[in-house]
Amino acid sequence: MNKKIILGILVSIISIVLVYFSVRGINLNDVSSSLKKINFIYVLFFILLVLLMQWLRSYRWGVILQPMEKIDQFSLFSVTCVGFLAIASIPARIGELARPYLISKRSSINISAAMGTVLVERVLDGFSVLTIALVVLFYIDLPYWMIISTVVVFAITVGILCCILGLIWHREKALYIINKILNKFHGKLAHKIDELIHHFIDGFQVITNIKILLYLFFLSALVWLVDVLAIYMLLAAFGFNLPAIASFVVMIFLIVGIAIPTAPGYIGNWHLACVRGVMIFGLAEAEALSFAVVYHFLSMAIVIVLGFTFLPFNKFSISDMKNQLNYKKEA
Repeated sequence: MNKKIILGILVSIISIVLVYFSVRGINLNDVSSSLKKINFIYVLFFILLVLLMQWLRSYRWGVILQPMEKIDQFSLFSVTCVGFLAIASIPARIGELARPYLISKRSSINISAAMGTVLVERVLDGFSVLTIALVVLFYIDLPYWMIISTVVVFAITVGILCCILGLIWHREKALYIINKILNKFHGKLAHKIDELIHHFIDGFQVITNIKILLYLFFLSALVWLVDVLAIYMLLAAFGFNLPAIASFVVMIFLIVGIAIPTAPGYIGNWHLACVRGVMIFGLAEAEALSFAVVYHFLSMAIVIVLGFTFLPFNKFSISDMKNQLNYKKEA
């Protein structure tokens, strides 16, 4: 059987299992009752905050890309919107490659370098979210496994950031060591890998400037604090009497949950993560599920509407993206 088909079946099974655990033992009539109580003024604030979060992400990416080329904000926002549509609609996180591919088509930036900037983004996000998680640990009793895993992942993230900084600050020495290792490979293959690594490292240029790096940390923290505020607004829309820290916990649970490869749109893992996150604060399962369903629906709707709105400005083809990536590997 084709490997892609097997992967697709496994991903679908995981989603079905997670959906089952999300709705198990829940009275759907109670869910319906919770949905009828929604205050749409708070929903509007939620939507505006999600849009702000998306704009902040695109702006931050522009700051990371700036050492290579200054990209106008419209291009950054449109590529970001289409990129997030790809992430949500293509399984197994393959959609992560969409933004580097699209920005390379709209600028002179090499796709490998653009992929490097996305890695910088992920490290910044990881550092920001984990820092928030460590602060949250002081105010709420979370499961022991979650405390340990948070500390371990935080240490790994800091380690990756230090490695990237070391790679940039000692670029020549690092490349010398890499080239010595590559010399053991076939000459043509070594040259391909060497060129790919050089371009990839170019994507890290921005973090050599401490002032800009601190600014990026600030922007990253702002992105996730806006996300927390959006969650808080949506919880308020249901009239749930929960402490503000519940929004932080939901965000942390959700980030961990959607890291699991599942069907497009994070179906199953999104719902289970949200349900478990708010139930820590004594919320009934039916109310928790109603919140998870609406949160998922609104978030995906925003991603889809923005993605399709800006899709005409960005010629996107999965086959062309794969061909370009394969070409870069072979060139």
